[in-house]
Amino acid sequence: MPASSFSILIVDDEPNIRSGLEKGLAKEAEVVVTACDADEALAKFRETAFTLVITDIRLPSAMNGLELVERMLQSRPQTTVIVITAHGSVETAVEAMRLGAFDFITKPLDLDLIRQQVRKAREHYRLRLENRVLRDQLANAGEVSGIIGNCAAMQDVLQQIRQVAGTDATVMIQGESGTGKELVARALHDLSDRNAKPFVAVNLGALPESLLESELFGHEKGSFTGASRQKPGCFERAKGGSLFLDEITEIPAKCQVDLLRVLETGQYSRIGGEEVLNSDVRLISATNKIAQAEIELGSFREDLFYRLNIVPIEIPPLRQRRDDIPLLVEHFLTHFCQRHGRPTKVIAADAMERLVVARWPGNVRQLRNVIERLVVTVGDDCIHAEDIPKELGPHPDVAAAVRTLAESVEETEKASIMSALIACDYHREKSAQLLGVSVRTLHYKMSRYGLH
Repeated sequence: MPASSFSILIVDDEPNIRSGLEKGLAKEAEVVVTACDADEALAKFRETAFTLVITDIRLPSAMNGLELVERMLQSRPQTTVIVITAHGSVETAVEAMRLGAFDFITKPLDLDLIRQQVRKAREHYRLRLENRVLRDQLANAGEVSGIIGNCAAMQDVLQQIRQVAGTDATVMIQGESGTGKELVARALHDLSDRNAKPFVAVNLGALPESLLESELFGHEKGSFTGASRQKPGCFERAKGGSLFLDEITEIPAKCQVDLLRVLETGQYSRIGGEEVLNSDVRLISATNKIAQAEIELGSFREDLFYRLNIVPIEIPPLRQRRDDIPLLVEHFLTHFCQRHGRPTKVIAADAMERLVVARWPGNVRQLRNVIERLVVTVGDDCIHAEDIPKELGPHPDVAAAVRTLAESVEETEKASIMSALIACDYHREKSAQLLGVSVRTLHYKMSRYGLH
């Protein structure tokens, strides 16, 4: 029997019910088989991986319907089970559902209602198959230290990580907020020879200017008011390992000079101290701004940029890697169901469609938070389109017709660069001159849009 075929096993001791259900459900499945008691049902269940089992709770054999349900689901947890019960024993049916049954039907039986339940079970089975395919794709997806991506842009990022991780070259990671810059930094550390030493991450944008120098380089006791003890800075704490400086373009001018000096000499001193310390770290920086633009504005030193940007890694926003969204959704669903002790959920096609076309200004971080919310708040084991938060935007038919300003600018910019390159026979200096930008800016834009 093909793995994707839908098969039903009906278990009931009454011949008329078995016969009626077998005929009534013949069009709902490729295979419909019956059994008169639990022993016969188990024997047939061992021979065939039935998709759906419909069983009465009261059976004439030594094993009752509850025990049968438990045995079947222990053997094949993926099987969908619907139990039949009399009106007076609904609590028994609830117990069957606690054991893992999908639903229950009360007697007297209504064939139309049973068909509805079977169709619902079949849809549930189809969704499980789709999600299993996603999980298989996820297992085979390009993945480095938890970074998931099968699209071309993310494959480039993963390839860069593999190539650079084993070196001590400084890396600057650029990407919008929520794209996973720290995840890339951790991957560079995990795959390096420094992975047994500390990985220290500092968000420079979250620190007041008065504390920034102390956080970077440390201070001696008594070096300023409140310095009651010696404190090592992040360069010292990360010794032998990797230092990740997030929001690097936010640091003030004086700290930029101090950081440049450390990069040039490999040495620094704590505030208020005379001891010269050696910097033994692999430096990784990140920004959610375009560093080149900050240089042109005069807020970021060009010479510091050159020191930090030995190897640039550009992470695409989620809107440029929509093909990866189903893989990310499946990954986060599995993760949060396990974390919050929820049964594994599946996501319906209409819900996935809404997630794929959403704008995602918060990128992967926002997607992660939305999936966690759905795992916690949706009681059903299937997530549908109506469960998707309204703030994610309109129905896909409407959303598909509307582009964000950023998307329009990106498409126009990419087309202009391609036209200039073709017109100048791919001579970059001439192309930059034609576009009215610097060669560095052109290189950055070409890398961003994959125009190699």
